[in-house]
Amino acid sequence: MASERRLALIGFGTIARDIHARLGGEGFGFACLLRPGSPSRASLPAGIAALDSLAELLAWRPDLVVEAAGHAAVAETLPQVLAAGIPALPASTGALADDALLLCLAEAAQTGNARLIVPSGAVGGLDYLAALRETQDAEVRYTSRKPPAAWRPELAASGLAEKAAQAEIVLYEGSAREAAKLYPKNLNVGLTIALAVGHDRLSVRIVSDPAAAGNTHEIEATSALGTARMSFVNLPSPANPKTSALTAASLTAAIRRQFDRIAI
Repeated sequence: MASERRLALIGFGTIARDIHARLGGEGFGFACLLRPGSPSRASLPAGIAALDSLAELLAWRPDLVVEAAGHAAVAETLPQVLAAGIPALPASTGALADDALLLCLAEAAQTGNARLIVPSGAVGGLDYLAALRETQDAEVRYTSRKPPAAWRPELAASGLAEKAAQAEIVLYEGSAREAAKLYPKNLNVGLTIALAVGHDRLSVRIVSDPAAAGNTHEIEATSALGTARMSFVNLPSPANPKTSALTAASLTAAIRRQFDRIAI
């Protein structure tokens, strides 16, 4: 990769730190947009330019912007990034459950002739699911199955923490849009699948399971083209059990595809 490739990170939490660790030796120049007073500023590695505002980020002229700061950051930053002609890769794909925001991002991308790149994140098979989008009878169910530790605040709030230690609990069944709104730190995958296959073809099920070996993502698809069952058991990130360790690796692969001459 050329040394002049500039990668701007929005936020410097678990995912952004992992991306930097994976790509730091590959000739990228890094900058990071952080809010004033962010505790991440003190731990920002040497060689990463600290940016105080979105205007500074745009002036730095990155080749790609990677959002890793939560749903609000998608709405606050990416429309301007795309309109400025800079491609953007959001980690918080659950934010795209908001149709108005998705339209805003699409219009900004059109204005700037840039791309919003939706990563596969913690699952695979999105190419298969996208192929079903035009198949009228396609039905897809996505089940997110994680250990109780990933749902600790939600279980405590509903008084189910003790029960969850003994048996699986279905926390939610319904649409990907509502799941992403209810569980913004956990259900980015469901929204990503919905974007691939279409919201009307997808149902989402969220399960707290003490027997889960890791963050498990199960996809079942049936259509006139055939059937598919996909299951991904990802180890949780050591720093954040709500996030699969695979997520940062997936984003890193998407970043490489953006610059590689041969994209797989």
